[in-house]
Amino acid sequence: MMPAIEGEVRLQPARHARAAELALALGGFAIGTGEFAAMGLLPNVATGLNVSVPQAGHVISAYALGVVVGAPLLAVLGARMSRRALVLALMGFFALGNIASTLAPTHHWLVLLRFLSGLPHGAYFGTASLIAVSMAGPNGRAQAVGRVMMGLTVATLVGTPLATWAGQFLGWRSLFALVAIIGALAVAMIAMFVPADEPDPEASALRELGALRKTQLWMTLGIGSIGFGGMFAVFSYITPTLVDVGGLSQQAVPFALMVFGAGMILGMMAGGWLADRALMPTICGVLVWNVAVMALFYLTASHTWIAVFDVFLVGTGSALVAPLQTRLMDVAAEAQTLPAALNHSAFNVANALGAWLGGVTIDAGLGWTSTCWVGALLAIGGLVFFVASRATDTPRQAVA
Repeated sequence: MMPAIEGEVRLQPARHARAAELALALGGFAIGTGEFAAMGLLPNVATGLNVSVPQAGHVISAYALGVVVGAPLLAVLGARMSRRALVLALMGFFALGNIASTLAPTHHWLVLLRFLSGLPHGAYFGTASLIAVSMAGPNGRAQAVGRVMMGLTVATLVGTPLATWAGQFLGWRSLFALVAIIGALAVAMIAMFVPADEPDPEASALRELGALRKTQLWMTLGIGSIGFGGMFAVFSYITPTLVDVGGLSQQAVPFALMVFGAGMILGMMAGGWLADRALMPTICGVLVWNVAVMALFYLTASHTWIAVFDVFLVGTGSALVAPLQTRLMDVAAEAQTLPAALNHSAFNVANALGAWLGGVTIDAGLGWTSTCWVGALLAIGGLVFFVASRATDTPRQAVA
């Protein structure tokens, strides 16, 4: 049975719910564009601030650290706010952080401002997912989460290439200005289309923190932080793998990245649809699928266009996002906001872990395709957490 969700809004007509989901997804589009496009503009940032590219990379690390820190912190601090008010505040803060980033006078200031800009990331997606679920009803929860998260995946397909192109021609500061404008537009749309809700009078920081005592919460976060790392292990080094092993031209790399984004969109849609029909089997199935995809990529990476298709399949690993978000809602019981936000901390841990382990194998001389086996092993690690979760689950917690 689905647990009661504090602060629920009454079910909305489908057209109203879709408008609200679109508004929330636009916020995710702003966040995803800012996060991923910044990676492509690191050389421009380095040149503009007169630092090395590795030093400019601290900007990316600072943002990721902000996500990990901000997700639980802001979720707890915002526990007594209405969900609508919280997402408005979080997206407004994000937009202001990006405006400030455009004005950063030095590298150190930009690192600090990117850390601050990352703080709302996880809490925004967690709270937006809860709003979507409260409007969707019991039979469409995961798909509603998937539609909200679609903004993040569309950013990889459309927002990131366009913002990167704009930043190359207009300067890296224009990226953050563009993201701030999209964020401000999202604030306006959320204010217009997301229905008002009442704060839960029983909500408190202590109740949210109480969720951390639940074993199933940590098991689910383990699935995400380990099992999802495989996708990042491969994607972090996708360009040299395709160029040096697959023989793809540098000019075709942006196309391959768009193919990855298309795979993420399909994965997000499929994961939500499947999870609404069989939640736990979907989580298990996606992890097994990821193991198979990584093995296939290793075997076919030297065949250019098969390798590009493999990139599409790697992107479908995003099918894990909506099911894990839904599972966290199930195991959290009354305290929903903090666990929902922690999902995105787990995904950022997965990002850092996958990229680091992939780099270790490459530095050890095992070649670019060694990241595929790293990815497969991480997916197997996620399966270990999944089996442990099922073995320690209770009938009341279990969701078939």
